[in-house]
Amino acid sequence: MIDRPLTKNIDLSREPFSIKEYEAAGGYQGVHKALKEFTDPKSIVDLVKNAGLKGRGGAGFSTGLKWSFVPMGPDAPRPRYLVCNGDEMEPGTFKDRLLLEGDPHSLIEGMICTAYAIQAEVAYIFLRWGYTLAEQRLSKAIAEAYQAGYLGKSILGTGFNLDLHLHISAGRYICGEETALLNSLEGKRANPRTKPPFPQVSGLFGKPTIVQNVETLCNVHHILVHGVDWYKGLSRCEDGGTKLYGVSGKVKKPGVWELPMGVTVREILEDHAGGMRDGLKLKGFLPGGASTDFLVEEHLDLKMDYATIGKAGSRMGTGTMIILDDQTCPVGMVLNLTRFFAQESCGWCTPCRDGLPWSVKLLEAIEKGEGKPEDLDRLAAQCRFMGPGNTFCALAPGAAEPIQSSLKYFKEDFERHLAEKRCPWRS
Repeated sequence: MIDRPLTKNIDLSREPFSIKEYEAAGGYQGVHKALKEFTDPKSIVDLVKNAGLKGRGGAGFSTGLKWSFVPMGPDAPRPRYLVCNGDEMEPGTFKDRLLLEGDPHSLIEGMICTAYAIQAEVAYIFLRWGYTLAEQRLSKAIAEAYQAGYLGKSILGTGFNLDLHLHISAGRYICGEETALLNSLEGKRANPRTKPPFPQVSGLFGKPTIVQNVETLCNVHHILVHGVDWYKGLSRCEDGGTKLYGVSGKVKKPGVWELPMGVTVREILEDHAGGMRDGLKLKGFLPGGASTDFLVEEHLDLKMDYATIGKAGSRMGTGTMIILDDQTCPVGMVLNLTRFFAQESCGWCTPCRDGLPWSVKLLEAIEKGEGKPEDLDRLAAQCRFMGPGNTFCALAPGAAEPIQSSLKYFKEDFERHLAEKRCPWRS
């Protein structure tokens, strides 16, 4: 059996598979199996839960468990919706783009299987505005799927109906928060909603809704076709399947690779990214995109899975590492990230709206050599004010993670800025 199911069809030197080529490679078998063999959709939910598929968008929550919260039965609200989050605005993250551009039919198949499991009649792909090539290829693939009878009325003659729409996002980081995404999809300002109720009960247009990441959905049909034991066997840890891991920064071969879930940080960095560029040393890394805590060299032999990275004091997030080398200023790097998060705050709650710009001012002063020793305590206090439980959503807590962890691991670099009254990395 295949050991890299997500990328087996992807060849970036050519156009993605047409629907005929995709079917010839085994595509849409998951749809046939789901609609014709699983007469009880709940059994698909249980299958995905038992397989250990966790959300690949960053939270790492059990996918099957999430689906199980959707109210089912004849008295449950209708219609139900499925939304694919293809916005991918997390700095340092580019894994979903590979799937969207390289194998759009895989996403469509995963969405059909998922929609059937939760009995959703309407599905949306919420796509990042800048992914124009993905838009073109998805539009073509969706049209092919309709023509082949995989979308529309009574799919495969089973009586199950599903319409799939491609929605181009206006492009805001806050849309990574699922309720802000739903507000945007409804044509409203992209502010997060109060929870509860959760989207699984009251989501898009007030109806039960599941929001899932691109990579998550691309796993579903493979689990249906090959089974739980196969899927668990792909992994090196308790989480099932493979993972798209990426590396950016001053390495020899930045990129993205499909590897067993639980591969070590060292394997990703050295065996696949080729190690650091000549003359540079690793100083630290953000393991899962910009909104995760720094880890350092002592963490290189940790498994890249949700539990292990969590125990080390960070989050695996999207699984796409941003590398900090020894010739890049950590204060400047954190300042750059914090500027982004401050710009992308929706302004809905005070710790995020005011705390992030204040953090930017403190970091700018330190970077320019105008900071004061007490500014480090102020930054640490800001991180606590923006921490979990103090904000409306996870944007500010995530933005605080690179700040708080840089103060933990690179405090000497901050103190050197203060002592020398300049950035030591600037000539």
